[in-house]
Amino acid sequence: MMSGQAFLDRIKNEFGDKITGANLAAIDPWVEVAPEGLVEVCKYLRDQPDLRFNMLNCISGVDYFEPDPKKAAKLDWQPHLEVVYHLSSLPTKISLVLKVILPRWKGDRPGDLPEVPSVSGVWSTADWHEREVFDLVGVRFSGHPDLRRILCPEDWVGYPLRKDYEMPLEYHGIRGR
Repeated sequence: MMSGQAFLDRIKNEFGDKITGANLAAIDPWVEVAPEGLVEVCKYLRDQPDLRFNMLNCISGVDYFEPDPKKAAKLDWQPHLEVVYHLSSLPTKISLVLKVILPRWKGDRPGDLPEVPSVSGVWSTADWHEREVFDLVGVRFSGHPDLRRILCPEDWVGYPLRKDYEMPLEYHGIRGR
């Protein structure tokens, strides 16, 4: 495979402003992709003969939010969510991370989940990984074939891995804590 900068130049030339950032010198090299370009970039990475990112290892959701107002005032970033895709090319033995930055809430309306297109049509393993991120972090994957909770009960309220999540005192009359 080509050098990190040559790879970055190549995908920037191919996708333009759909590539919104990168750090190929990181321990886990990453490329930031705009939500509307995600599926197209993923297909390209999978299908190019010299790249062949044929394995999706995992998808994670990360909540960048500081609930303490004093600490939040000192941060140099705005609250947001990241959806992180770990890819591998088995033939070339190379790994890559894709990141998609999303608002914590769509339209800044609490409870209205942000959306990113599903990549389950690119890698079938995305089906369960996307359901887990939906269930625990609250990201909607548009175009997903069966987006529903996978770990929490269907009637669970909230998204347990969000930093502002408040654990209920009881569930169906059963008291916790």
